[in-house]
Amino acid sequence: MKFGGTSVGSAQRMKNVAKLICDNPKNLVVLSAMSGTTNSLVEISAYLNSHNTDGANETINQLERLYRKHVNELISKKEILDDLLRFIKDEFNYLRSFTKHPFSLREEKIILAQGEILSTNMMTAYLKEQGVNVVLLSALDFMRIDKNGEPDSIYIKEKIEEQLKAHTDADLYITQGFICRNTYGEIDNLQRGGSDYTASLLGAAVQASEIQIWTDIDGMHNNDPRIVEHTTAIRQLHFNEAAELAYFGAKVLHPTCIQPAKFANIPVRVLNTMQPEAPGTLISNESESGIIKAVAAKDNITAIKIKSSRMLLAHGFLRRVFEIFESYQTSIDMICTSEVGVSMSIDNTTHLQEIVEDLKKYGTVTVDHDMCIICVVGDMDWENIGFESRAMDAMKNIPVRMVSYGGSNYNISFLIREVDKKEALRSLSKNLFGEQ
Repeated sequence: MKFGGTSVGSAQRMKNVAKLICDNPKNLVVLSAMSGTTNSLVEISAYLNSHNTDGANETINQLERLYRKHVNELISKKEILDDLLRFIKDEFNYLRSFTKHPFSLREEKIILAQGEILSTNMMTAYLKEQGVNVVLLSALDFMRIDKNGEPDSIYIKEKIEEQLKAHTDADLYITQGFICRNTYGEIDNLQRGGSDYTASLLGAAVQASEIQIWTDIDGMHNNDPRIVEHTTAIRQLHFNEAAELAYFGAKVLHPTCIQPAKFANIPVRVLNTMQPEAPGTLISNESESGIIKAVAAKDNITAIKIKSSRMLLAHGFLRRVFEIFESYQTSIDMICTSEVGVSMSIDNTTHLQEIVEDLKKYGTVTVDHDMCIICVVGDMDWENIGFESRAMDAMKNIPVRMVSYGGSNYNISFLIREVDKKEALRSLSKNLFGEQ
């Protein structure tokens, strides 16, 4: 079970989470830092990087006052409260120690790790006060990345098994998300997906029956409820369908973070801490044949078209085009080709001017701004007759700049103007789900 920052964002929310995890003994629970903490730690690091020790100390003092308040609201037994307050004092004195020494990226990562260390110690203390036989396992003892920044799966599996065997009598295990050590033994972090990634890696390592991602969002939805009425939470998704939705703004899960679960064939369930009785969304390697699950949209897309007679029957043309985007570290979202032209869409325009200038060496270039990609997600295998025609029919009154179909068995995408997004989403919802 993994709980994000908002789920443990206050003393009361920690108590609510404690009830949920106590209902599931022998679970391994991954916690993020309390919401807002990581931002404060980033701010402290920025001050230290700028040699502004006064600013760093002031932010540290503000954060310590906040944590002392949280702890006093969380713990009522004097002995446990005193121990936890001593721990809090030591933690913040440790943060202050960084104001007296040279500061680098290595120290910054140590500072960023303290948020998860704080939240897990607080939760463990509260559970012990409630009489729970709980053990706090330090992620720094088993979570490691290699020299390429990728998780060392063999090491993680070996070390977490050692930790669990050393504490077989415990009813519950608590650990930190996001933080780890690198190949040199230094404190580091998992970056992409953070605590979700930790949960997925640990779930795969211990062959869990299920990985639960608890958040403050009710699963993954089949549309934006601010634009389309009668939206519903999606109850089942294939891992590939979830990955498609993640690109289109379903912020519940980063595609990378659930890969370990996908490869280990362990289902991931997205649940809502604010509505724990809701069934959430189950993501697995199982597909529901012939069903469209969702329609999603991504704004701020730019379309680029290059047209050249030199492309006709020529080899190497596309390679040269793609190398331009690679040289500016700009990813391509959609692509469509003809005999004499290629159209692409991007969502990062940092180097747009340079890309366009380089492309002009090979052909005539046109650029369309303020575009939007709309994606229909589901079982879109080409042998499932009729789905693409229903989607196309829904778009009959919308000017479509590009269509992408066949690159994946799980989506069909349309590139349209942002101003047409609302009408397109409502029309697709009506045609595909029968909603007005």
